[in-house]
Amino acid sequence: MSDAERAVELYDTTLRDGAQRADLSYSIDDRLRILHKLDQVGFPFVEGGWPGANPRDTEFFSLASKETLKHAQLTAFGMTRKAGEDATTSRALRDLLDAGTEVVCLVGKAWDLHVTQALRTELDEGVAMVRDSVAFLRGQGRRVFFDAEHFFDGYVTDPAFAMRVLAAAEEAGAERLVLCDTNGGMLPFDVARIVTAVGERTQVPLGIHVHNDAGCAVANSLIAVDAGVFQVQGTINGYGERTGNADLIPITADLVL
Repeated sequence: MSDAERAVELYDTTLRDGAQRADLSYSIDDRLRILHKLDQVGFPFVEGGWPGANPRDTEFFSLASKETLKHAQLTAFGMTRKAGEDATTSRALRDLLDAGTEVVCLVGKAWDLHVTQALRTELDEGVAMVRDSVAFLRGQGRRVFFDAEHFFDGYVTDPAFAMRVLAAAEEAGAERLVLCDTNGGMLPFDVARIVTAVGERTQVPLGIHVHNDAGCAVANSLIAVDAGVFQVQGTINGYGERTGNADLIPITADLVL
């Protein structure tokens, strides 16, 4: 298959990341209606929210499990176990299992600064949190996509640690390694360089999840695909916190055309 024919997987997070837009609040009925609209469009994965984060997200997954979808697989988003915690007793991981989705998207920190300053733990423990959480979810029969939070910032400051985090997720059974520009400050040439370097050292498909603070979310998503990324995460109309996420509307059109 030529590069021009290479498949790209679209992952919609309008119901989770998009809901963080200022002055935007979905009712349960809104979420269910949007879920079906996204399914009609044909997105293969729709992230429904963060079960356990708030009662509305938890209720949504309970109701959505009864809905029939033609194209989309509903996914649940959540965090790794806490520092010093056992994965088997983690409330966050249990909430993901209780959501009842076959696919879960697990977020973990890939920036050394956030491990030591935000989580206040050692780098080795930060890696173990990712490895243990992915392995536990896989052992419970879930497919796991791993969102490497602040990956690009982490790669710039400490590439060895950022790659250790990806390796831990990959070895534990993650099916996608999603590189996140959580701050939204990366420029296309940086994204291309880093994605290319990461792709040379990983075996499972890569994903991209970028924010639009520098006005480059669509460009960064497209250039990441050109550099070898398989999954593109984004939202309808670029909805999201601050200046938003990558807009899947032009991204989809650009990829098709």
